[in-house]
Amino acid sequence: MRTLKSIEEYQHIIQEGKNVLLFSADWCPDCRVIEHFLPELEETYNEYQFIYVDRDEFLELCGDLGVFGIPSFIAFQNGDEIGRFVSKDRKSKEQIEEFMNGLTTS
Repeated sequence: MRTLKSIEEYQHIIQEGKNVLLFSADWCPDCRVIEHFLPELEETYNEYQFIYVDRDEFLELCGDLGVFGIPSFIAFQNGDEIGRFVSKDRKSKEQIEEFMNGLTTS
């Protein structure tokens, strides 16, 4: 999974193709729970590029996007937000799969 390095990179990433931003942090126990099945999700939903966003490094971006709990996911396609799974609650593999399956594209 690619890691976001800058706001400029974020602005570029969301403009091209299909991307899912995973907002997370190293200290977050709920974020650690999902780590073991993220590679499988990336393989299953390989039409999306998954981008890891460290919540602590991008607090302003989190605020701008309304991400106040982690782990959280926001999907973009060619600059448009096409879905979000944002909450403070722990997420199961099945919940994330349901989110991914529900993404609509135009």
